[in-house]
Amino acid sequence: MNIIKGRKLSYDYFRVDEDGKEEEAVRAVDQVDLDVKEGDFVAILGHNGSGKSTLAKHINAILLPTEGTLYVDGKDTKDESKLWEIRQSAGMVFQNPDNQIIGTIVDEDVGFGPENMGVPTKEIWERVEKSLKAVGMWEYRSHSPNKLSGGQKQRVAIAGVVAMRPKCIVLDEPTAMLDPNGRKEVIHTVQELNRKEHVTVLLITHYMEEVIEADKVIVMDQGKIVMQGTPKEVFSHVEELKSYRLDVPQATLVAYELQKKGVPLPDGILSMKELEQELEKLRA
Repeated sequence: MNIIKGRKLSYDYFRVDEDGKEEEAVRAVDQVDLDVKEGDFVAILGHNGSGKSTLAKHINAILLPTEGTLYVDGKDTKDESKLWEIRQSAGMVFQNPDNQIIGTIVDEDVGFGPENMGVPTKEIWERVEKSLKAVGMWEYRSHSPNKLSGGQKQRVAIAGVVAMRPKCIVLDEPTAMLDPNGRKEVIHTVQELNRKEHVTVLLITHYMEEVIEADKVIVMDQGKIVMQGTPKEVFSHVEELKSYRLDVPQATLVAYELQKKGVPLPDGILSMKELEQELEKLRA
């Protein structure tokens, strides 16, 4: 079953001149068809300005289509009467966790969303415990968020979304402000939620290594979906990805350069471990 279904989804924004008057319309998302199955891990890639973040904001109904339709858990995002249900179904995690953390204590912050939803107090604390344990932050429940690392803050922000029990989580470049260790922490957390809690995940990212284990990769350019498939399928097209100003995982690039020198390696190698295994086969 598709939890997200878009058909000919388009979105225009208007440039504003120095006097604050609207100028020409700019199409940020252009005739996009989107299908995301329940329980999938989908990564969306694209250069700056490709439309990926604009598309992400439609899934939580922060933005509404200029043309076309988007359904989230069977509900049309343009139906105002369904807005609350849509935002319960699809939670958002943004780049900067400081913009999402409002509590002075970790467990209070995670409980804020369920409290606003009118969840009974006993259940709120059950949700807080389960969510913090799910992201590996239970031992920090009494800490001040201000004293946490960037990766830990982002995991708390994710826990806050998880506590509201969404079917889908959209993460808009959640590791962009983190160091490599923080990035690993957050991506591992998201993968575990997907595998163990069966939460549908849409990950918007610039980091190619983060999408290796996704079920599906979507590549956007100039507001359109220009490539989609499994990671192996998408990363088999190194030159095409370069044409969209995108990188590929390091192992993929090394394998591609070896292929160009005549080494008979398969397309779509994604990890150094996989590359080592293929090279060992050639040596045998």
